[in-house]
Amino acid sequence: MYKGIAGSDGIGIGNAALIKEQEIKYEQNSALSAEEETARFDAAVDELIKKTDAMAEEMRANVGEKEAEILMGHSLMLSDPAMTDEVRGIIAGGLTSEAAAEQVFETFAAMFEATGDELTMQRAADLRDVKSGIIKTLQGVRDVDIKSLPKGSVIVVNDLTPSMTAGINKDNIAGIVTETGGRTSHSAILARALEIPAVLSVEGVTGMIADGSRIIVDGTRGEVITGPDEKTEAEYAEKKAEFDKCRKELEKLIGKPTVTADGTKVELVCNIGKPDDCAAVLEKDGEGVGLFRTEFLYMDTDEKPGEEQQFEAYRKAAMTLKGKPVIIRTLDVGGDKDIPYLGLEKEENPFMGFRAVRYCLENKELYRDQLRALLRASAFGDIKIMVPLVTCVEEVRQAKALIKEIMAELDREGVEYNKDIKIGIMAETPAAAAIADLLAEEADFFSIGTNDLTGYTMAVDRGNAKVAYLYSAYQPAVLRNIKRIIECGKQKGIMVGMCGEAAADPLLIPLLISFGLDEFSVSPTSVLATRDIIGKWSKAEADKVAEEAMNCATESEVKALLEARRK
Repeated sequence: MYKGIAGSDGIGIGNAALIKEQEIKYEQNSALSAEEETARFDAAVDELIKKTDAMAEEMRANVGEKEAEILMGHSLMLSDPAMTDEVRGIIAGGLTSEAAAEQVFETFAAMFEATGDELTMQRAADLRDVKSGIIKTLQGVRDVDIKSLPKGSVIVVNDLTPSMTAGINKDNIAGIVTETGGRTSHSAILARALEIPAVLSVEGVTGMIADGSRIIVDGTRGEVITGPDEKTEAEYAEKKAEFDKCRKELEKLIGKPTVTADGTKVELVCNIGKPDDCAAVLEKDGEGVGLFRTEFLYMDTDEKPGEEQQFEAYRKAAMTLKGKPVIIRTLDVGGDKDIPYLGLEKEENPFMGFRAVRYCLENKELYRDQLRALLRASAFGDIKIMVPLVTCVEEVRQAKALIKEIMAELDREGVEYNKDIKIGIMAETPAAAAIADLLAEEADFFSIGTNDLTGYTMAVDRGNAKVAYLYSAYQPAVLRNIKRIIECGKQKGIMVGMCGEAAADPLLIPLLISFGLDEFSVSPTSVLATRDIIGKWSKAEADKVAEEAMNCATESEVKALLEARRK
Protein backbone atom coordinates (compact mmCIF):
# COMPACT_ATOMS: atom_id res chain seq x y z
CA MET A 1 0.00 0.00 0.00
CA TYR A 2 1.19 3.52 -0.82
CA LYS A 3 0.25 6.65 1.15
CA GLY A 4 -0.43 10.08 -0.31
CA ILE A 5 -2.67 13.12 0.10
CA ALA A 6 -6.42 12.55 0.04
CA GLY A 7 -7.26 14.74 -2.96
CA SER A 8 -10.80 13.71 -3.87
CA ASP A 9 -13.03 11.47 -1.74
CA GLY A 10 -14.31 8.08 -2.80
CA ILE A 11 -13.16 4.60 -3.74
CA GLY A 12 -11.91 3.75 -7.24
CA ILE A 13 -11.17 0.22 -8.44
CA GLY A 14 -9.68 -0.49 -11.86
CA ASN A 15 -6.62 -1.03 -14.00
CA ALA A 16 -3.64 1.31 -13.92
CA ALA A 17 -3.22 3.53 -16.98
CA LEU A 18 0.37 4.71 -16.64
CA ILE A 19 0.89 8.05 -18.36
CA LYS A 20 4.42 9.29 -18.94
CA GLU A 21 5.04 12.60 -20.62
CA GLN A 22 7.34 12.44 -23.64
CA GLU A 23 10.74 14.00 -22.98
CA ILE A 24 11.25 16.96 -25.30
CA LYS A 25 14.71 18.01 -26.41
CA TYR A 26 15.53 21.26 -28.17
CA GLU A 27 18.46 23.47 -29.06
CA GLN A 28 19.37 26.38 -26.80
CA ASN A 29 20.74 28.69 -29.49
CA SER A 30 18.76 29.53 -32.59
CA ALA A 31 19.97 29.07 -36.14
CA LEU A 32 17.17 31.40 -37.29
CA SER A 33 17.09 35.17 -37.18
CA ALA A 34 15.47 36.80 -34.15
CA GLU A 35 12.56 37.87 -36.36
CA GLU A 36 11.96 34.32 -37.62
CA GLU A 37 12.25 32.84 -34.13
CA THR A 38 9.87 35.44 -32.73
CA ALA A 39 7.38 34.60 -35.48
CA ARG A 40 7.64 30.93 -34.48
CA PHE A 41 6.91 31.83 -30.86
CA ASP A 42 3.98 34.12 -31.72
CA ALA A 43 2.43 31.48 -33.99
CA ALA A 44 2.75 28.83 -31.26
CA VAL A 45 1.13 31.13 -28.68
CA ASP A 46 -1.78 31.91 -31.04
CA GLU A 47 -2.29 28.22 -31.77
CA LEU A 48 -2.16 27.27 -28.09
CA ILE A 49 -4.62 30.03 -27.10
CA LYS A 50 -7.14 28.72 -29.65
CA LYS A 51 -6.64 25.16 -28.45
CA THR A 52 -6.91 26.16 -24.77
CA ASP A 53 -10.07 28.19 -25.38
CA ALA A 54 -11.62 25.19 -27.15
CA MET A 55 -10.69 22.93 -24.21
CA ALA A 56 -12.21 25.47 -21.80
CA GLU A 57 -15.48 25.38 -23.73
CA GLU A 58 -15.44 21.59 -23.59
CA MET A 59 -14.80 21.69 -19.86
CA ARG A 60 -17.54 24.28 -19.36
CA ALA A 61 -20.02 21.96 -21.07
CA ASN A 62 -18.88 18.72 -19.40
CA VAL A 63 -17.73 19.84 -15.95
CA GLY A 64 -18.69 23.38 -15.02
CA GLU A 65 -18.04 27.11 -15.29
CA LYS A 66 -15.64 27.31 -12.35
CA GLU A 67 -13.47 24.50 -13.69
CA ALA A 68 -13.45 26.02 -17.18
CA GLU A 69 -12.04 29.21 -15.66
CA ILE A 70 -8.87 27.31 -14.74
CA LEU A 71 -8.14 26.83 -18.44
CA MET A 72 -9.26 30.35 -19.27
CA GLY A 73 -6.60 31.43 -16.78
CA HIS A 74 -4.06 29.61 -18.94
CA SER A 75 -5.16 31.67 -21.93
CA LEU A 76 -4.69 34.85 -19.90
CA MET A 77 -1.15 33.76 -18.99
CA LEU A 78 -0.40 33.17 -22.67
CA SER A 79 -1.62 36.69 -23.42
CA ASP A 80 0.23 38.33 -20.53
CA PRO A 81 2.74 40.83 -21.98
CA ALA A 82 4.78 40.67 -18.76
CA MET A 83 5.83 37.16 -19.80
CA THR A 84 5.51 37.11 -23.58
CA ASP A 85 7.49 40.35 -24.03
CA GLU A 86 10.21 38.94 -21.82
CA VAL A 87 10.32 35.78 -23.95
CA ARG A 88 10.66 37.90 -27.09
CA GLY A 89 13.47 39.87 -25.45
CA ILE A 90 15.41 36.69 -24.70
CA ILE A 91 14.79 35.41 -28.23
CA ALA A 92 16.36 38.65 -29.47
CA GLY A 93 19.46 37.64 -27.54
CA GLY A 94 19.87 34.55 -29.70
CA LEU A 95 17.99 31.78 -27.92
CA THR A 96 15.37 29.52 -29.49
CA SER A 97 11.69 30.06 -28.66
CA GLU A 98 11.71 26.84 -26.62
CA ALA A 99 14.71 27.91 -24.51
CA ALA A 100 13.33 31.43 -24.00
CA ALA A 101 9.88 30.15 -22.94
CA GLU A 102 11.50 27.64 -20.59
CA GLN A 103 13.60 30.37 -18.97
CA VAL A 104 10.82 32.95 -18.51
CA PHE A 105 7.95 30.70 -17.43
CA GLU A 106 10.22 28.71 -15.10
CA THR A 107 11.43 31.94 -13.46
CA PHE A 108 7.87 33.08 -12.76
CA ALA A 109 6.88 29.57 -11.61
CA ALA A 110 9.80 29.42 -9.18
CA MET A 111 8.72 32.78 -7.69
CA PHE A 112 5.22 31.51 -6.99
CA GLU A 113 6.48 28.15 -5.74
CA ALA A 114 8.78 29.81 -3.21
CA THR A 115 5.84 31.31 -1.31
CA GLY A 116 4.89 28.09 0.46
CA ASP A 117 1.24 29.15 0.16
CA GLU A 118 -0.71 26.31 -1.46
CA LEU A 119 -2.96 28.47 -3.61
CA THR A 120 -0.09 30.62 -4.81
CA MET A 121 2.03 27.54 -5.47
CA GLN A 122 -0.76 26.24 -7.70
CA ARG A 123 -0.04 29.14 -10.05
CA ALA A 124 3.45 27.69 -10.45
CA ALA A 125 1.91 24.41 -11.62
CA ASP A 126 -0.29 26.32 -14.08
CA LEU A 127 2.69 28.25 -15.45
CA ARG A 128 4.58 25.01 -16.00
CA ASP A 129 1.54 23.51 -17.75
CA VAL A 130 1.44 26.55 -20.07
CA LYS A 131 5.22 26.36 -20.61
CA SER A 132 4.93 22.69 -21.55
CA GLY A 133 2.09 23.52 -23.94
CA ILE A 134 4.15 26.19 -25.72
CA ILE A 135 7.18 23.91 -26.12
CA LYS A 136 5.05 20.99 -27.33
CA THR A 137 3.33 23.27 -29.85
CA LEU A 138 6.68 24.57 -31.08
CA GLN A 139 7.94 20.99 -31.42
CA GLY A 140 4.72 19.62 -32.96
CA VAL A 141 4.33 17.11 -30.11
CA ARG A 142 0.78 15.90 -29.43
CA ASP A 143 -0.65 15.71 -25.90
CA VAL A 144 -1.30 12.36 -24.24
CA ASP A 145 -4.70 11.07 -25.38
CA ILE A 146 -6.69 10.49 -22.18
CA LYS A 147 -10.04 10.45 -24.00
CA SER A 148 -9.37 7.01 -25.45
CA LEU A 149 -8.73 5.28 -22.09
CA PRO A 150 -11.08 2.32 -21.55
CA LYS A 151 -13.73 2.09 -18.82
CA GLY A 152 -12.31 1.26 -15.40
CA SER A 153 -8.99 3.04 -15.94
CA VAL A 154 -7.02 4.51 -13.01
CA ILE A 155 -4.78 7.31 -14.26
CA VAL A 156 -1.27 7.14 -12.77
CA VAL A 157 0.74 10.22 -13.70
CA ASN A 158 3.38 12.62 -12.38
CA ASP A 159 0.88 15.51 -12.40
CA LEU A 160 -2.61 15.67 -13.82
CA THR A 161 -2.59 19.09 -15.46
CA PRO A 162 -5.71 21.07 -16.40
CA SER A 163 -4.89 20.59 -20.08
CA MET A 164 -4.93 16.81 -19.56
CA THR A 165 -8.10 16.91 -17.49
CA ALA A 166 -10.05 18.64 -20.25
CA GLY A 167 -10.04 15.36 -22.17
CA ILE A 168 -11.21 13.08 -19.36
CA ASN A 169 -14.32 10.99 -19.93
CA LYS A 170 -15.42 10.70 -16.29
CA ASP A 171 -17.44 7.56 -17.00
CA ASN A 172 -14.25 5.74 -17.96
CA ILE A 173 -11.93 6.93 -15.18
CA ALA A 174 -12.19 5.03 -11.88
CA GLY A 175 -9.48 6.95 -10.05
CA ILE A 176 -6.43 9.22 -10.23
CA VAL A 177 -3.00 8.83 -8.62
CA THR A 178 -0.30 11.51 -8.98
CA GLU A 179 3.25 12.10 -7.75
CA THR A 180 2.63 15.81 -7.07
CA GLY A 181 -0.13 18.16 -5.93
CA GLY A 182 -2.10 18.92 -2.77
CA ARG A 183 -5.72 19.42 -1.66
CA THR A 184 -5.83 22.88 -3.28
CA SER A 185 -4.04 21.95 -6.52
CA HIS A 186 -6.01 22.16 -9.73
CA SER A 187 -5.66 18.41 -10.20
CA ALA A 188 -7.50 17.97 -6.87
CA ILE A 189 -10.08 20.66 -7.67
CA LEU A 190 -10.84 19.09 -11.05
CA ALA A 191 -10.93 15.55 -9.64
CA ARG A 192 -13.46 16.67 -7.01
CA ALA A 193 -15.53 18.48 -9.62
CA LEU A 194 -15.61 15.30 -11.71
CA GLU A 195 -16.24 13.22 -8.55
CA ILE A 196 -13.29 10.95 -9.35
CA PRO A 197 -11.41 9.52 -6.33
CA ALA A 198 -7.84 10.85 -6.24
CA VAL A 199 -4.70 10.34 -4.18
CA LEU A 200 -1.95 12.90 -4.74
CA SER A 201 1.74 13.26 -3.94
CA VAL A 202 2.57 9.54 -3.88
CA GLU A 203 6.32 9.84 -4.27
CA GLY A 204 7.77 7.86 -7.19
CA VAL A 205 4.46 6.17 -7.97
CA THR A 206 4.91 6.21 -11.76
CA GLY A 207 7.99 4.04 -11.31
CA MET A 208 6.34 1.62 -8.89
CA ILE A 209 3.04 0.74 -10.55
CA ALA A 210 2.94 -1.33 -13.74
CA ASP A 211 0.69 -0.30 -16.59
CA GLY A 212 -2.46 -2.43 -16.61
CA SER A 213 -2.05 -3.72 -13.03
CA ARG A 214 -5.07 -3.93 -10.74
CA ILE A 215 -5.29 -0.96 -8.37
CA ILE A 216 -7.56 0.46 -5.65
CA VAL A 217 -7.65 4.21 -4.92
CA ASP A 218 -9.01 5.33 -1.53
CA GLY A 219 -9.32 9.09 -2.05
CA THR A 220 -10.81 9.59 1.40
CA ARG A 221 -7.88 8.15 3.33
CA GLY A 222 -5.16 8.92 0.78
CA GLU A 223 -4.24 5.28 0.19
CA VAL A 224 -3.37 3.29 -2.94
CA ILE A 225 -3.45 -0.52 -2.96
CA THR A 226 -1.85 -2.44 -5.82
CA GLY A 227 -2.47 -6.04 -6.81
CA PRO A 228 -5.33 -6.60 -4.32
CA ASP A 229 -6.52 -10.16 -3.72
CA GLU A 230 -10.18 -11.08 -4.26
CA LYS A 231 -11.12 -10.57 -0.60
CA THR A 232 -9.56 -7.08 -0.44
CA GLU A 233 -11.17 -6.02 -3.71
CA ALA A 234 -14.57 -7.26 -2.51
CA GLU A 235 -14.20 -5.31 0.74
CA TYR A 236 -13.41 -2.12 -1.15
CA ALA A 237 -16.26 -2.73 -3.59
CA GLU A 238 -18.58 -2.69 -0.56
CA LYS A 239 -16.95 0.51 0.72
CA LYS A 240 -17.39 2.09 -2.69
CA ALA A 241 -21.10 1.22 -2.79
CA GLU A 242 -21.56 2.67 0.69
CA PHE A 243 -19.65 5.84 -0.19
CA ASP A 244 -21.66 6.39 -3.38
CA LYS A 245 -24.87 5.96 -1.38
CA CYS A 246 -23.71 8.47 1.27
CA ARG A 247 -22.69 11.01 -1.40
CA LYS A 248 -26.19 10.88 -2.83
CA GLU A 249 -27.61 11.34 0.66
CA LEU A 250 -25.59 14.56 1.12
CA GLU A 251 -27.75 16.27 -1.50
CA LYS A 252 -30.58 16.18 1.03
CA LEU A 253 -28.63 18.74 3.08
CA ILE A 254 -28.93 21.42 0.38
CA GLY A 255 -30.89 24.33 1.80
CA LYS A 256 -30.65 23.01 5.36
CA PRO A 257 -29.09 25.02 8.21
CA THR A 258 -25.70 23.97 9.57
CA VAL A 259 -26.36 22.75 13.10
CA THR A 260 -24.77 20.37 15.56
CA ALA A 261 -26.65 17.26 16.69
CA ASP A 262 -28.01 19.18 19.70
CA GLY A 263 -29.16 22.14 17.60
CA THR A 264 -26.36 24.70 17.91
CA LYS A 265 -26.20 26.80 14.72
CA VAL A 266 -22.82 27.55 13.16
CA GLU A 267 -21.91 29.37 9.95
CA LEU A 268 -20.58 27.31 7.03
CA VAL A 269 -18.94 29.61 4.51
CA CYS A 270 -16.36 29.35 1.73
CA ASN A 271 -12.81 30.35 0.77
CA ILE A 272 -12.50 32.07 -2.62
CA GLY A 273 -9.84 33.82 -4.71
CA LYS A 274 -11.87 36.02 -7.06
CA PRO A 275 -15.43 37.39 -7.44
CA ASP A 276 -16.44 34.77 -10.02
CA ASP A 277 -15.93 32.08 -7.36
CA CYS A 278 -19.05 33.38 -5.60
CA ALA A 279 -21.19 31.50 -8.12
CA ALA A 280 -19.68 28.22 -6.87
CA VAL A 281 -20.39 29.27 -3.26
CA LEU A 282 -24.09 29.60 -4.05
CA GLU A 283 -24.13 26.49 -6.24
CA LYS A 284 -22.65 24.36 -3.42
CA ASP A 285 -24.95 25.95 -0.79
CA GLY A 286 -22.30 27.93 1.09
CA GLU A 287 -23.67 30.46 3.57
CA GLY A 288 -21.26 33.22 2.59
CA VAL A 289 -17.54 33.82 2.19
CA GLY A 290 -15.15 33.43 5.11
CA LEU A 291 -12.01 34.31 3.15
CA PHE A 292 -11.67 36.29 -0.08
CA ARG A 293 -7.94 36.27 -0.95
CA THR A 294 -7.44 39.64 -2.63
CA GLU A 295 -3.82 39.07 -3.68
CA PHE A 296 -5.05 37.36 -6.85
CA LEU A 297 -6.39 40.72 -8.04
CA TYR A 298 -2.78 41.92 -7.90
CA MET A 299 -1.22 38.78 -9.37
CA ASP A 300 -3.51 38.61 -12.40
CA THR A 301 -2.29 41.89 -13.86
CA ASP A 302 1.02 43.49 -14.83
CA GLU A 303 0.22 46.74 -13.02
CA LYS A 304 -1.25 47.69 -9.67
CA PRO A 305 -5.06 47.42 -9.68
CA GLY A 306 -6.57 50.81 -8.90
CA GLU A 307 -9.36 51.69 -6.51
CA GLU A 308 -12.07 51.45 -9.18
CA GLN A 309 -10.96 48.03 -10.43
CA GLN A 310 -10.91 46.69 -6.88
CA PHE A 311 -14.23 48.34 -6.01
CA GLU A 312 -15.93 46.60 -8.92
CA ALA A 313 -14.48 43.22 -7.85
CA TYR A 314 -15.60 43.57 -4.23
CA ARG A 315 -19.00 44.96 -5.19
CA LYS A 316 -19.55 42.05 -7.59
CA ALA A 317 -18.81 39.56 -4.81
CA ALA A 318 -21.15 41.33 -2.38
CA MET A 319 -24.00 41.61 -4.89
CA THR A 320 -23.63 38.03 -6.12
CA LEU A 321 -23.99 36.78 -2.54
CA LYS A 322 -27.09 38.94 -1.94
CA GLY A 323 -26.60 39.88 1.69
CA LYS A 324 -24.62 36.83 2.80
CA PRO A 325 -21.44 37.73 4.73
CA VAL A 326 -18.23 38.31 2.75
CA ILE A 327 -14.98 38.49 4.73
CA ILE A 328 -12.33 40.09 2.52
CA ARG A 329 -8.68 39.79 3.53
CA THR A 330 -6.54 42.80 2.76
CA LEU A 331 -3.48 42.31 0.59
CA ASP A 332 -1.38 39.41 1.88
CA VAL A 333 1.78 39.94 -0.11
CA GLY A 334 5.42 40.45 0.65
CA GLY A 335 8.88 39.00 0.14
CA ASP A 336 7.42 35.50 -0.22
CA LYS A 337 4.81 36.42 -2.84
CA ASP A 338 6.74 38.43 -5.36
CA ILE A 339 4.74 40.69 -7.67
CA PRO A 340 7.24 42.26 -10.09
CA TYR A 341 5.62 45.69 -10.41
CA LEU A 342 5.57 46.20 -6.61
CA GLY A 343 9.38 46.22 -6.54
CA LEU A 344 9.62 43.98 -3.48
CA GLU A 345 13.12 43.39 -2.18
CA LYS A 346 14.53 39.87 -2.00
CA GLU A 347 14.64 38.66 1.61
CA GLU A 348 16.67 35.86 3.15
CA ASN A 349 13.71 34.74 5.29
CA PRO A 350 10.54 36.04 3.64
CA PHE A 351 8.12 34.19 5.96
CA MET A 352 9.52 36.23 8.85
CA GLY A 353 9.87 39.35 6.76
CA PHE A 354 8.22 42.38 5.22
CA ARG A 355 4.84 41.01 4.22
CA ALA A 356 1.05 41.29 4.63
CA VAL A 357 -0.06 44.02 7.06
CA ARG A 358 3.58 45.05 7.62
CA TYR A 359 3.99 45.83 3.93
CA CYS A 360 0.60 47.54 3.65
CA LEU A 361 1.13 49.87 6.61
CA GLU A 362 4.43 51.01 5.07
CA ASN A 363 2.82 51.45 1.62
CA LYS A 364 -0.17 53.53 2.62
CA GLU A 365 -1.07 54.76 -0.87
CA LEU A 366 -1.54 51.20 -2.08
CA TYR A 367 -3.34 50.25 1.15
CA ARG A 368 -5.63 53.29 0.99
CA ASP A 369 -6.75 52.33 -2.52
CA GLN A 370 -7.77 48.89 -1.28
CA LEU A 371 -9.44 50.12 1.90
CA ARG A 372 -11.39 52.84 0.03
CA ALA A 373 -12.57 50.21 -2.47
CA LEU A 374 -13.64 47.89 0.34
CA LEU A 375 -15.51 50.61 2.23
CA ARG A 376 -17.32 51.79 -0.90
CA ALA A 377 -18.27 48.20 -1.80
CA SER A 378 -19.64 47.67 1.73
CA ALA A 379 -22.70 49.73 0.69
CA PHE A 380 -23.72 46.81 -1.56
CA GLY A 381 -23.59 43.89 0.86
CA ASP A 382 -22.33 42.46 4.14
CA ILE A 383 -18.59 43.02 3.62
CA LYS A 384 -16.18 42.61 6.53
CA ILE A 385 -12.48 43.58 6.44
CA MET A 386 -9.83 41.17 7.69
CA VAL A 387 -6.20 42.10 8.42
CA PRO A 388 -3.66 39.27 7.90
CA LEU A 389 -0.51 38.25 9.79
CA VAL A 390 -1.22 40.30 12.91
CA THR A 391 1.43 39.87 15.62
CA CYS A 392 0.80 42.90 17.85
CA VAL A 393 -1.99 45.25 18.91
CA GLU A 394 -0.31 48.25 17.23
CA GLU A 395 -0.90 46.74 13.76
CA VAL A 396 -4.64 46.49 14.36
CA ARG A 397 -4.84 50.00 15.76
CA GLN A 398 -2.90 51.46 12.84
CA ALA A 399 -5.12 49.69 10.28
CA LYS A 400 -8.27 50.84 12.10
CA ALA A 401 -6.96 54.43 12.30
CA LEU A 402 -6.36 54.46 8.54
CA ILE A 403 -9.86 53.08 7.91
CA LYS A 404 -11.28 55.80 10.16
CA GLU A 405 -9.42 58.48 8.15
CA ILE A 406 -10.84 57.08 4.89
CA MET A 407 -14.34 56.99 6.38
CA ALA A 408 -14.03 60.71 7.14
CA GLU A 409 -12.95 61.31 3.51
CA LEU A 410 -15.94 59.37 2.19
CA ASP A 411 -18.26 61.32 4.50
CA ARG A 412 -16.92 64.61 3.11
CA GLU A 413 -17.37 63.28 -0.44
CA GLY A 414 -20.92 62.08 0.28
CA VAL A 415 -20.02 58.48 -0.64
CA GLU A 416 -22.12 55.75 0.95
CA TYR A 417 -20.56 52.90 2.93
CA ASN A 418 -21.38 50.71 5.91
CA LYS A 419 -20.49 52.88 8.91
CA ASP A 420 -20.63 49.83 11.19
CA ILE A 421 -18.37 47.66 9.02
CA LYS A 422 -16.65 44.89 11.01
CA ILE A 423 -12.84 44.88 11.11
CA GLY A 424 -11.23 41.64 12.19
CA ILE A 425 -7.89 39.87 12.08
CA MET A 426 -6.51 36.65 10.71
CA ALA A 427 -5.09 34.83 13.73
CA GLU A 428 -2.28 32.83 12.16
CA THR A 429 0.78 33.40 14.32
CA PRO A 430 1.85 32.16 17.77
CA ALA A 431 2.07 35.84 18.77
CA ALA A 432 -1.62 36.34 17.91
CA ALA A 433 -2.47 33.25 19.98
CA ALA A 434 -0.41 34.47 22.94
CA ILE A 435 -2.10 37.92 23.01
CA ALA A 436 -5.51 36.78 21.72
CA ASP A 437 -7.12 38.28 24.85
CA LEU A 438 -5.63 41.69 23.99
CA LEU A 439 -6.45 41.42 20.28
CA ALA A 440 -10.05 40.52 21.12
CA GLU A 441 -10.35 43.99 22.70
CA GLU A 442 -9.45 45.55 19.31
CA ALA A 443 -10.92 43.22 16.66
CA ASP A 444 -14.56 42.64 15.77
CA PHE A 445 -13.81 39.02 14.84
CA PHE A 446 -11.05 36.44 14.51
CA SER A 447 -10.46 34.06 11.62
CA ILE A 448 -7.92 31.34 12.36
CA GLY A 449 -5.58 30.58 9.46
CA THR A 450 -4.47 27.08 10.41
CA ASN A 451 -2.08 26.67 7.47
CA ASP A 452 0.30 29.43 8.59
CA LEU A 453 -0.48 28.94 12.28
CA THR A 454 0.73 25.35 11.97
CA GLY A 455 3.91 26.36 10.13
CA TYR A 456 4.81 29.19 12.49
CA THR A 457 3.92 27.25 15.65
CA MET A 458 6.01 24.26 14.64
CA ALA A 459 8.78 26.39 13.04
CA VAL A 460 8.36 24.36 9.86
CA ASP A 461 8.82 25.28 6.20
CA ARG A 462 6.24 22.97 4.67
CA GLY A 463 8.16 23.02 1.41
CA ASN A 464 11.09 21.33 3.18
CA ALA A 465 10.63 17.56 2.92
CA LYS A 466 13.08 16.98 5.79
CA VAL A 467 10.73 18.57 8.33
CA ALA A 468 7.36 18.12 6.62
CA TYR A 469 6.42 15.42 9.16
CA LEU A 470 6.06 18.19 11.78
CA TYR A 471 3.58 20.15 9.67
CA SER A 472 0.28 18.92 11.11
CA ALA A 473 -2.71 20.60 12.75
CA TYR A 474 -2.94 17.53 15.01
CA GLN A 475 0.21 18.66 16.83
CA PRO A 476 -0.66 19.39 20.50
CA ALA A 477 1.06 22.81 20.27
CA VAL A 478 -1.13 23.80 17.30
CA LEU A 479 -4.33 22.55 18.97
CA ARG A 480 -3.52 24.52 22.13
CA ASN A 481 -3.05 27.70 20.10
CA ILE A 482 -6.35 27.11 18.26
CA LYS A 483 -8.16 26.49 21.56
CA ARG A 484 -6.74 29.63 23.15
CA ILE A 485 -7.67 31.87 20.22
CA ILE A 486 -11.26 30.59 20.25
CA GLU A 487 -11.58 30.87 24.04
CA CYS A 488 -10.30 34.46 24.08
CA GLY A 489 -12.67 35.45 21.29
CA LYS A 490 -15.64 33.81 23.02
CA GLN A 491 -14.82 35.51 26.34
CA LYS A 492 -14.95 38.88 24.60
CA GLY A 493 -18.10 37.94 22.67
CA ILE A 494 -16.66 38.25 19.17
CA MET A 495 -17.17 35.83 16.28
CA VAL A 496 -14.37 33.30 15.78
CA GLY A 497 -14.04 31.52 12.45
CA MET A 498 -11.49 29.29 10.78
CA CYS A 499 -10.43 29.52 7.14
CA GLY A 500 -7.54 27.05 7.06
CA GLU A 501 -7.61 23.47 5.79
CA ALA A 502 -8.46 22.19 9.29
CA ALA A 503 -11.98 23.67 9.10
CA ALA A 504 -13.03 20.90 6.70
CA ASP A 505 -11.11 18.09 8.40
CA PRO A 506 -13.69 15.55 9.66
CA LEU A 507 -11.30 14.40 12.40
CA LEU A 508 -10.88 17.92 13.81
CA ILE A 509 -14.51 19.03 13.57
CA PRO A 510 -15.51 17.63 17.01
CA LEU A 511 -12.62 19.52 18.63
CA LEU A 512 -13.65 22.75 16.90
CA ILE A 513 -17.25 22.27 18.06
CA SER A 514 -16.03 21.67 21.61
CA PHE A 515 -13.77 24.74 21.55
CA GLY A 516 -16.75 26.84 20.41
CA LEU A 517 -15.85 27.76 16.81
CA ASP A 518 -18.61 29.93 15.31
CA GLU A 519 -17.73 29.76 11.61
CA PHE A 520 -16.22 27.08 9.37
CA SER A 521 -14.81 28.38 6.08
CA VAL A 522 -14.10 25.63 3.54
CA SER A 523 -13.82 25.12 -0.21
CA PRO A 524 -17.23 25.16 -1.96
CA THR A 525 -16.91 21.45 -2.80
CA SER A 526 -16.52 20.62 0.92
CA VAL A 527 -19.68 22.41 2.12
CA LEU A 528 -22.15 19.51 2.23
CA ALA A 529 -19.69 16.97 3.62
CA THR A 530 -18.68 19.44 6.37
CA ARG A 531 -22.35 20.19 7.17
CA ASP A 532 -22.96 16.46 7.45
CA ILE A 533 -20.07 15.90 9.91
CA ILE A 534 -21.03 18.92 12.05
CA GLY A 535 -24.57 17.55 12.27
CA LYS A 536 -23.35 14.23 13.70
CA TRP A 537 -21.76 15.73 16.84
CA SER A 538 -23.43 17.11 19.96
CA LYS A 539 -21.49 19.49 22.19
CA ALA A 540 -21.38 16.91 24.99
CA GLU A 541 -19.93 14.22 22.69
CA ALA A 542 -17.44 16.66 21.20
CA ASP A 543 -16.33 17.76 24.69
CA LYS A 544 -15.47 14.18 25.64
CA VAL A 545 -13.32 13.71 22.54
CA ALA A 546 -11.66 17.12 23.01
CA GLU A 547 -10.78 16.32 26.62
CA GLU A 548 -9.09 13.10 25.54
CA ALA A 549 -7.32 14.74 22.61
CA MET A 550 -5.97 17.64 24.66
CA ASN A 551 -4.42 15.14 27.08
CA CYS A 552 -2.48 13.43 24.28
CA ALA A 553 1.26 14.10 24.23
CA THR A 554 2.06 13.52 20.55
CA GLU A 555 0.68 14.19 17.08
CA SER A 556 0.35 10.48 16.36
CA GLU A 557 -1.60 9.92 19.60
CA VAL A 558 -3.99 12.76 18.73
CA LYS A 559 -4.55 11.47 15.19
CA ALA A 560 -5.04 7.85 16.33
CA LEU A 561 -7.60 8.96 18.91
CA LEU A 562 -9.53 11.10 16.42
CA GLU A 563 -9.49 8.27 13.85
CA ALA A 564 -10.92 5.92 16.50
CA ARG A 565 -13.69 8.42 17.35
CA ARG A 566 -14.47 9.30 13.71
CA LYS A 567 -18.17 9.43 12.76
